[in-house]
Amino acid sequence: MPHVITQSCCSDGSCVYACPVNCIHPTPDEPGFATAEMLYVDPDACVDCGACVSACPVGAIVPDTKLVAEQLPFIELNAAFYPDRQGKKLPPTSKLAPVPPAPEIQRHGMPLTVAIVGSGPAAMYAADELLTQHGVRVNVFEKLPTPYGLVRAGVAPDHQHTKQVTRLFDRIADQPGFQFFLNVTIGKHLSHAELLAHHHAVLYAVGAPNDRRLEIEGMDRPGVHTATELVAWYNGHPDFTDLPVDLSAQRVVIIGNGNVALDVARILTADPDDLAGTDIADHALAALRESKVREVVIAARRGPADSAFTLPELIGLTAHRLVVLDAADRDLVTADLAGEHDALTRNKLDILATLGDAAEPAPAGAHRIRLAYRLTPARVIGDDAVTAVEFVRTGTDEVCRVDAGLLATSIGYHGKAVADLPFDAAAGVVPNDDGRVTGAPGSYVAGWIKRGPTGFIGTNKTCAQHTVHQLVEDFNAGVLTDPAESRGALERLVAQRQPELVDLHGWHAINAAEIARGDGIRPRDKFTRVNAMLAVAAMAPRPTLRDKLRAALRV
Repeated sequence: MPHVITQSCCSDGSCVYACPVNCIHPTPDEPGFATAEMLYVDPDACVDCGACVSACPVGAIVPDTKLVAEQLPFIELNAAFYPDRQGKKLPPTSKLAPVPPAPEIQRHGMPLTVAIVGSGPAAMYAADELLTQHGVRVNVFEKLPTPYGLVRAGVAPDHQHTKQVTRLFDRIADQPGFQFFLNVTIGKHLSHAELLAHHHAVLYAVGAPNDRRLEIEGMDRPGVHTATELVAWYNGHPDFTDLPVDLSAQRVVIIGNGNVALDVARILTADPDDLAGTDIADHALAALRESKVREVVIAARRGPADSAFTLPELIGLTAHRLVVLDAADRDLVTADLAGEHDALTRNKLDILATLGDAAEPAPAGAHRIRLAYRLTPARVIGDDAVTAVEFVRTGTDEVCRVDAGLLATSIGYHGKAVADLPFDAAAGVVPNDDGRVTGAPGSYVAGWIKRGPTGFIGTNKTCAQHTVHQLVEDFNAGVLTDPAESRGALERLVAQRQPELVDLHGWHAINAAEIARGDGIRPRDKFTRVNAMLAVAAMAPRPTLRDKLRAALRV
């Protein structure tokens, strides 16, 4: 009975190292890991031990006999990754996937102390890698009172399995030597130079927070948003709680067809009663209950074979939503099927070919999603609000209009310059050599600000490991300057600059309160206002002097 990976998994890689017969690929040391849409269990090599189930941080692995109907396509998807053995059973092997060695600290004396700016996956994986060594101290700085970045504010609320990776991050944060400085903004409360004065190194894992923008007429109209803004709105990010989302029209247009576009379309067409059992923000759930939206059009410049969404996300979407094509787009799918494509693209096209007909009316009261291809956006129509989006058929002069009351663009992300570090504005990254910031000794990067907005949650694990190895190598070589200030001096400075600092105890209080507010019906009921978070954090029990001494001795 082989196990099956059943979603666009986080690619954390923990399951790879847990498997005793090395049957999960691509492994982090294999070339395809960074670009793989997910990991795959070899059904012939799997020995049904279940080790991968325990290791997976997002609950994505299931025995094939326990799959529900919508998960059945993943049996073939896992098997298709492996070569056709013409019916020959692959014998189990004792070979293990190579576990990357931890960076070994060889320099004795002052313990390595690192500041990490950001608290998303890249930051937490970097902290975990550093803390494999005894005596290391890691201080994580985050501008919000809550940690974990896009896992908290970017993963769709109906993907609760993916959000379970925060349990792993909580275990990392509880390790000796780890300290949170939440609600602290670098560049406002502390400068880069001040971080360097208190640490051997500063590692930035700040992601790519800016959206790429369309340069067409009408983008300043009310009712035009980015998909990232909508995601943050329904996920309860405090900066987007008051976003004016108008769902009074029957149609929404999303430009771009990556996974984020599919997420937004799925949430806008969901049954609010189904979302009521998730951690969706209360204000978003209330708006969706009053929503008049019945169709979401996902428009892409290129053809079906170039669809940016991943195959697992398409499988998940079509299992739970009415997804349709019009006649012209169905012809494009048929034409693409006649060409040569890799297996993943062909599988996408096969699914697209089975979609419903947009000319057929949807059942009364039902929602639907229409995938539309070869549409290049030309302008947004409307005066006081969006009323339509005008497109040009890609490669032609044909103009077509799609009536809509809301437009969301989902065309990618772009990094933001970090104060006092060099920045490549075109690429949206901090220039670096495998994590070492160019021309800035003691400064490092990991995640999207290092490599650009590519990969999945777990891709950041390998990325962070590479950066940490460079950092430790520099520490061992004596390249990094010892901190000029004491550990206590840093805590006093932060408290002086930001009296509303939230530490690990404050985060534990916020986390516990949100879970309690969920009342066992929802995984959590999020606070969406910073003042509410701070009020709860302020009530957290403070560590005694004995607690502090014990913590210091554990490092």
